[in-house]
Amino acid sequence: MLTTRFVTGAPNWIDVTTPDIDGALSFYGGLFGWQFQSAGPDAGGYGFFQLDGRTVAGGSQAGPEQGPPSWTVYFRSEDAQDTAKAVEQAHGRVLFGPLDVMGQGHMAVLADQAGVKFGIWQPGMTKGVDVAGEPGALCWVELYTPDIAAAAAFYHQALGLETSGVPFPGGTYTCVNPSGAGDDAMFGGMVPLADAPAEAEGGPYWLPYFEVENTDTVVEKARRLGGTVRMPATTLAGVGRIAKLTDPYGVRFAVIKSESPEAA
Repeated sequence: MLTTRFVTGAPNWIDVTTPDIDGALSFYGGLFGWQFQSAGPDAGGYGFFQLDGRTVAGGSQAGPEQGPPSWTVYFRSEDAQDTAKAVEQAHGRVLFGPLDVMGQGHMAVLADQAGVKFGIWQPGMTKGVDVAGEPGALCWVELYTPDIAAAAAFYHQALGLETSGVPFPGGTYTCVNPSGAGDDAMFGGMVPLADAPAEAEGGPYWLPYFEVENTDTVVEKARRLGGTVRMPATTLAGVGRIAKLTDPYGVRFAVIKSESPEAA
């Protein structure tokens, strides 16, 4: 699972663009207990979702000209300029940046070979989120893509990521970890869109998972707060109890009560 011991290629930031930041705060605050802190008058409305004073994500209000509302996963880069070049060489695209973010770090928003948006964050004063893998925080990411082999080759060339197959009920799950970090550093997976009809309608994307203490309780809260349940709470042996949701603005995400190693 994801931790804040960030290594090159691992997710180290996540943010949401939404048409209504106050509405998003109401939803995620009610769901996870998050609070919002503005990044200041020069940040264009950008701010930080926090849990007990620790930053778990970023967020900003954005108009339709900036694309549909969504979560964006950022991966740690040693050099944002070099990574952006590597993305282009791997047949991806640079959508925005790279640029310096007020001395906090360098960022860019990119697209992979299938058009999936993702970001990179080169740490400056801000290394990444303050908490991961705990209730209310990011713990896993999952890429839904039309071509696993092509995606694996792209992210290996662009970010140095490695993939491995793990036996799973009904087939094999493709896990992702930073180069040379080993299985203990796995932070996500890749799933072919053909195996996920519910995801195919929305197109390929990176799906963030947030850890929770009780999946069923969070699902009911999401409904009450105006969210939608895309996949009801489901237990996966050796993994945990998961559910897929959208917030009131159609932003897709998932929650999981991870199964402890002792219970696996």
